[in-house]
Amino acid sequence: MLPSDEPVDVRMLSLDKNPFSWNERGNISGLIGTLSLTTTDGSKIPMESLSDDIEIYLPRPVGEQVNTSVLDLGNYSTTVINVPSANNTLVLKMVPSKDPLPFKVLLGYKDYPTETNHVAMTEMPLQGTTLEEKYTWLLDPVTLKGNTGEHYLIVRPIVGPGIKSIDASLSITPITSSCKFWDESKLDWSNFGCRVGVNSTHLVTQCLCNHLTFFGSSFFVTPNLVDPSRTAELFATFGENPVVVCFVGALFVAYLLAVVWARRKDIQDTVKVTVTVLEDNDPMDEYRYLVSVSTGHRRGASTSSQVAITLVGVEGISEPHHLTDRKKCVFERGAGDMFLLTAPFSLGDLQSIRLWHNNSGSHPAWYVGNVMVQDLQTEQRWHFLCNSWLAIDMGDCFLDKVFPVASEIELKRFSNLFFMKTTKDFSDGHLWYSVISRPPSSTFTCVQRVSCCFSLLLCTMLTSLMFYGIPTDPSEQTLDLGHFEFTWQQFMIGVQSSLIMFPVNILIVSIFRSTRPRETSCCWRKAVKPAALERLSFSQSVPTNVNVTFDAVIKDVSRIALSLSKTVKSNMPCKEPEIGPGQQVDLNAVLSVVDDFIKQNNKTSDDTQSKKLNINNLNQPQSTEGNAIVHPVSTEEGIQKKSNKSQYLYRQLCHIDRELTLLGPSGFPNPNSYNQALQQVRGMKGSLEDQLFKVSCVELYEPTQKRLNPADSTGGEESQKKKKVCCHRGLPWWFIFIGWLLVIGTSVVAGYFTMLYGLKFGKERSVSWLVSQIVSFFQSVLIIQPLKVVCLAIFFAVLIKKVDEEDFQNMAFEGNDRNQGDGKDQQTVQRDGSLYEPPPPADIEKMKRNQIMDQKAFALIKEILIYMGYMWMLLLVAYGQRDPNAFFLNRHIRHSFSRGITDSMSLGEVFTWANTSLLENLYGVYPGFITDGNSKLVGNARLRQLRVQKNSCQTADSVVGIVRDCNAPYSWEVEEMGSYDPGWSYSIGDNISNSPLSPWKYQTQGQLRAYHFWGNIEFYRGGGFVAELGPDVQNASSTLEGLFRDKWLDIYTRAIFVEFTIYNANVNLFCIVTLLLETTAVGAFQLYSELQSVRLYQSTGPLHIFVMAAEIIYLVFILYYMFLQGKLMRQLKWAYFRSKWNIFELAIILLSWSALGVYIKRTLLGNRDMTYYQNHKDQFASFYETATADSVLQYLIALLVLLSTIKLWHLFRLNPKMNLISATLERAWGDISSFLMVIVIMFLAYSIASNVLYGWKLCHYRTLTDALLTIISLQIGIFNYDEVLNSSPWLGGLLFGSCVVFMSYIVLNLLISVILVAFNQEKIYHKPSDEEEIVDLMLKKICGLFGIRYKNATDTTGPDENGDMDLTLNNSRSTPYKSSADVKKFQTTNHPMNPLGS
Repeated sequence: MLPSDEPVDVRMLSLDKNPFSWNERGNISGLIGTLSLTTTDGSKIPMESLSDDIEIYLPRPVGEQVNTSVLDLGNYSTTVINVPSANNTLVLKMVPSKDPLPFKVLLGYKDYPTETNHVAMTEMPLQGTTLEEKYTWLLDPVTLKGNTGEHYLIVRPIVGPGIKSIDASLSITPITSSCKFWDESKLDWSNFGCRVGVNSTHLVTQCLCNHLTFFGSSFFVTPNLVDPSRTAELFATFGENPVVVCFVGALFVAYLLAVVWARRKDIQDTVKVTVTVLEDNDPMDEYRYLVSVSTGHRRGASTSSQVAITLVGVEGISEPHHLTDRKKCVFERGAGDMFLLTAPFSLGDLQSIRLWHNNSGSHPAWYVGNVMVQDLQTEQRWHFLCNSWLAIDMGDCFLDKVFPVASEIELKRFSNLFFMKTTKDFSDGHLWYSVISRPPSSTFTCVQRVSCCFSLLLCTMLTSLMFYGIPTDPSEQTLDLGHFEFTWQQFMIGVQSSLIMFPVNILIVSIFRSTRPRETSCCWRKAVKPAALERLSFSQSVPTNVNVTFDAVIKDVSRIALSLSKTVKSNMPCKEPEIGPGQQVDLNAVLSVVDDFIKQNNKTSDDTQSKKLNINNLNQPQSTEGNAIVHPVSTEEGIQKKSNKSQYLYRQLCHIDRELTLLGPSGFPNPNSYNQALQQVRGMKGSLEDQLFKVSCVELYEPTQKRLNPADSTGGEESQKKKKVCCHRGLPWWFIFIGWLLVIGTSVVAGYFTMLYGLKFGKERSVSWLVSQIVSFFQSVLIIQPLKVVCLAIFFAVLIKKVDEEDFQNMAFEGNDRNQGDGKDQQTVQRDGSLYEPPPPADIEKMKRNQIMDQKAFALIKEILIYMGYMWMLLLVAYGQRDPNAFFLNRHIRHSFSRGITDSMSLGEVFTWANTSLLENLYGVYPGFITDGNSKLVGNARLRQLRVQKNSCQTADSVVGIVRDCNAPYSWEVEEMGSYDPGWSYSIGDNISNSPLSPWKYQTQGQLRAYHFWGNIEFYRGGGFVAELGPDVQNASSTLEGLFRDKWLDIYTRAIFVEFTIYNANVNLFCIVTLLLETTAVGAFQLYSELQSVRLYQSTGPLHIFVMAAEIIYLVFILYYMFLQGKLMRQLKWAYFRSKWNIFELAIILLSWSALGVYIKRTLLGNRDMTYYQNHKDQFASFYETATADSVLQYLIALLVLLSTIKLWHLFRLNPKMNLISATLERAWGDISSFLMVIVIMFLAYSIASNVLYGWKLCHYRTLTDALLTIISLQIGIFNYDEVLNSSPWLGGLLFGSCVVFMSYIVLNLLISVILVAFNQEKIYHKPSDEEEIVDLMLKKICGLFGIRYKNATDTTGPDENGDMDLTLNNSRSTPYKSSADVKKFQTTNHPMNPLGS
């Protein structure tokens, strides 16, 4: 109970539509209301099982039909009532004519009721305080027994004895209604605790309930419930709602297909997990290094080149090794490859590695990521952060680089940690992305990942359906966090969904990740791996049946000396000799070099061992101090390294001893040399045996009898802990079955209940849920989860700063069987070719040049193809805007309206032409159409005249008395712009002449919606005095007669415009026609016509769609060229504008966007003019602005075609002849410009002279422009000599004869001579450009594509025609490298290192 003084928050919500419309069993047609009570702190007040009912009034639907029956109770009165639903309550509202009025009411179903056979019976009036309560009968569904349809009602009055009838009437209004609430536990409508009240009417329904609604627990949100026992019933509705079931079925099918793909990917990944034992490892080398190389994730990071590596350590440099594998592709994008590399002895702490490749194959460029090298004897690791290109055209353009070892600070740098963590989380941690980019070494297979994704998706769908569409409680308070708001209900839905979905899926993923493979237990693997390595290292022993030669012995001894010379402490310059026929090498001298090294090594070893013994004895009590163990450990490492070298030398000398024994004295040129060599070898063996024995004795002085392994000095306790934990790490192999059972169980259960929910929700709600689920899924996978990975990587890189070490325990070592069964080659590794040497600078430059040429050739092909596509689209757009029928339409109209026109007409002849030819063609046989009826007249035609003012010029004094007045030719200054009465009398007062449609009133250009107009004589304004001719010939004829009668045209008229617009539907063209009759004030009118055809309605045929597609593609081309020019402008800055072709490109882009803007404007203007015509069909329809925009568009497109066609010259520059012509014009441009200036001056001089002489009597020289065109035509042979010679033979002959002589014979020939001289000079000094070679290369590639042999003059017969490294053979084992000091120097300069020696 609440205190009486505590306030209560009342919240009520009313809805017009049913929010639970997917549940059709409720049959809810009225309004929906909800009411809740909460305290001040937002907690709900439960309202259940109240002693007093809560009274709720709900409005009924508006417009509901009400049937009222009036019964006369003088007889047995009956009426029929329809009950539409079995769940409704029948409310009978009765109003008697007098009160009280006792009567009995009987209700029957499909028959008249009796006292014994009825559905319900009662006596009225009932108990109540009001008249409505007394005469209202409520029949609930239980009383009606669920019957629907027609019911018969009989009203029988109750009268006293002897009374047979009464004088009374009764009106009955039946109402069916129900009071239901939404039961959230059953997800259904229920009437439990609610009933219909007696105060219900046809307007409102009174509901009496003992609760407000049913609420479950106040902590958890009750999800949507589904009854599995109704499975058959729900699946029976599959035909009506197949959405979710089909979607789940499609997911299962997609899962099976994905499993097949994933299984194949797992099989392919098993090959990638193995460690490749390099083919060029020497069988006698026992010191092993594991090299892990990761290729970057950049586009084009993989390589087809042959990669080589060299390890550079403190104690020496390894041989170059070719990193390859015959059984799999290596160095793929984002992949990691592992190789087993052997060395004769330990190289010490690695300082750097050297990588190079020979730039071969189809994609030679390589982006190397990180490289890790592990000493398998000491388990020490070195990391190399490469992250650079080895390519001739990318990055630093180097094929050979040295990468120093990364320090701990560099490894923990933010960029490195962030990149490594992000890459690892995306490739392995992210469940969805890892399906595609799973690390091959992971035990979490691709099939398992796909299955986990499938199970997670189904579980997510199920939890989404469980809480989808649950109505929110309006009384619940909202927590506002800026732009994010959520309620407690939303929070609990998220928590409950996570509790349902994530635990089982996290368990499945953990089981799959942690389960050990069945076939590789930890202890068994540790026992097998050393055996496998030993087998790989010593599988090739020296057979006794091999023929040993003297040259082979010398080669082996020289190899031993060369390997010793690569140690830092050995300063003996030695290189492996080239053994060939006829060469003599002193074997004893080479053995002496090896003997000197062994003696020097023995001396150093004796000193080191004595120091070791003394230090151990002195520092035994202080072994716990940090400084006391540094020197013993370092000394121990030195002894171990000396021991490794001694063991290597001992094995090699044993091998030489066996070879000498098999060879015998007969194989030596001198028997004494054989005995000396055998004695030297066995002496060195004895010395090494003594040294190895001393090393073994030193081990007795170790206080704890530890292993003689340098790794223990650094591995320490961590190595022991790893060994103890190794066998217990991970789950037993049989846990994999538990994981699969969980996957199958969760998938089946989730899929089954998802289908049940979908069938229960209905089709509309299922589609809505499915759309939201798909959007949510992609949002999570593509946005939210990647952001989580990035944020987590930032957290680890900034705060944790831990470098993840990769575990190589599960790696299988896969040896190569290249030489198995071939005994003669097993003791030596053939290192053929220059692969083991970095490419020399000359070859690199040649490869760079060839690569650049290839790139330019492909760029040229790309440029040509793109420009061909661009030109094709441009021409489609250009010709798509024009219609060839426009010419014929214009010619037909011009020819029809020019009949009866002469070169010089008077005003009377103008009126005659207007009454005859103009009206006959303007109003043809068919009403509304011109001429022959093919073209529709759009609006009315109009006449517009331009006049000059009276006395607009001054008369000469000598003729003032002769001439009455002077009227000037047309000009804007003297144009008449006043308003007059008919007959050109001045207007007095307000009369008809002031009407806007009066032909006697001047109208401006804006009022007439006209434009300026260029005639043959003058440039005219767009205003004037206008007379519209009307819609038919009668109106037009009467208008012309009136104008003629009132002398609308007189001596002050200077221009007469006939303007109209037609539309020809046959060709879908509008034609804006302007017929101009103009005079120069001499009284003679001349006709000038201008017709502009415009297509305002685009056709709907397939050609129109094709043109629209071309327009869109053309814009894409323009955007592409804008991108290219923007990049070029950014690179060149102001130098960009120095190239004329760049200006051409810029002009084309600007013109294209200008054309687009004009095209849009023309469309808008056309729509505006057509709207005006639709609203003013009885007036002149002006399309001048639209026609002007169309003309501008055509000019822009024509200019675009011109510039784009000229740009073809730029593409033809690669042709040698065109290149020569361009160079010639460039060389002679200075002289050409001078001659052009002379030509312009002479053209101008003769044009002015001819205009002055003949402009007053010959039409071709009337204006300066006409005279200039005539002089230009004279140079090309188009000239009318007769009119000039007939006018003035001597003067004309002198003028134009001199023009021909000076222009044609002197100036033009001199210009041609200048060009020819420059052409001859260019032929002598012309240097072929590189682009000509590019053309040859392009043609060669195109011909090769079609299988055609192409030969040019520059073809060579050299072995390096295609730029690939066809390297010569080199039978030496390796090439000597720089010393350690040189390598350090190279690392500081960051340039490729070149090998030394031969």
